[in-house]
Amino acid sequence: MRKNSKGFSLIELLIVVAIILIIAAIAIPNLIRSRMSANEASAVGSLRAINTAEIAYSTTYSSIGFTNLASLGGTAATCATATGASSSGACLVDEVLAAGTKSGYTFIVNPAGGPPNVTYGSTGYPQVLGQSGQRAFCSDQSGVIRANASSGACTIADSPI
Repeated sequence: MRKNSKGFSLIELLIVVAIILIIAAIAIPNLIRSRMSANEASAVGSLRAINTAEIAYSTTYSSIGFTNLASLGGTAATCATATGASSSGACLVDEVLAAGTKSGYTFIVNPAGGPPNVTYGSTGYPQVLGQSGQRAFCSDQSGVIRANASSGACTIADSPI
């Protein structure tokens, strides 16, 4: 007599599950590292956008000079109109960045030396160190972007990237 079985045995299913778990154990850490790397690249790009926006803002509004992050942005509705840009919402960076958080990083811009403000410092640091990013980034009116990998803070004394 032949036993006519349809389907898989319990052992076969356990082997398949074990193989899937092994593949996941290998893939998930690589995925997390890739995500942190992408967040860090986005943070550097955001600081470059802030530097460009600060130069444009200080040129357009020379009596104010450099400004804070909220003034560099603006709402989508305001920026869509022809007369939407103003000194309090210049529409130079997207509204997500102007809110201060983007891609797992928090951004702060501090103008100083005014009026008009002749200097500024911008900082981007990971929201969760070790999960959203490993390095903090900063820049100033010189346009040089610097990184600090040893802590969640960055200063102008850190090495340029």
